[in-house]
Amino acid sequence: MAQHNHHEHEGMALADAAKAAFEKSGEQWTDMRASVFDALSGFAKPASAYDIAEAVSTAQGRRVAANSVYRILDLFVTANLARRVESVNAYVANAHPDCLHDCIFLVCDNCGQATHIDDDSLSAGVRTAARKAGFSPERPVIEVHGRCADCE
Repeated sequence: MAQHNHHEHEGMALADAAKAAFEKSGEQWTDMRASVFDALSGFAKPASAYDIAEAVSTAQGRRVAANSVYRILDLFVTANLARRVESVNAYVANAHPDCLHDCIFLVCDNCGQATHIDDDSLSAGVRTAARKAGFSPERPVIEVHGRCADCE
C-alpha cells in the first residue's frame, strides 16, 4: 500500500465522507444505514452490534434488531466505513473512509479502548510473509493486546 497523507474526519464531516465513500462503492445511503453509522461513530470505544442496536433503538424510539445492524456493519466493513476489532467482536468507525489501509489495532485489556494505527510497512511485512508461505493475503488484521497509556 502506498504511503500518503490522509485527513481524518470527525463529526458531520465523517458522516459526509462515509456517505460519499459508501455511495461510491455502489451502495445506497438509507436512513437506517445513516442511523447505524451515527451510532457507531458516537462510541468512544469499539462497539458491538448489540451496543449499536440499542443506541439506534433509543434514538428512534423503536426496537432495532442486532441482526439488521450486523448486516449493515458487514456492508460498512466491505466499503471501508468501519473496521472490525476481531478479538472483541466489535466495530469502530473508520476516520478516513476514503483511504484503504490494513488494520492494526492496539487493544487495551483494562479499559477496552482500541486505537487504530496505520503502518503500511508492518502490514507489508505480514503480506510478504504470507506470500512466501504460498498464501494470498486479502485483509491482514493485526491486534496487539496490552495496556494503553491512560491505564499504565
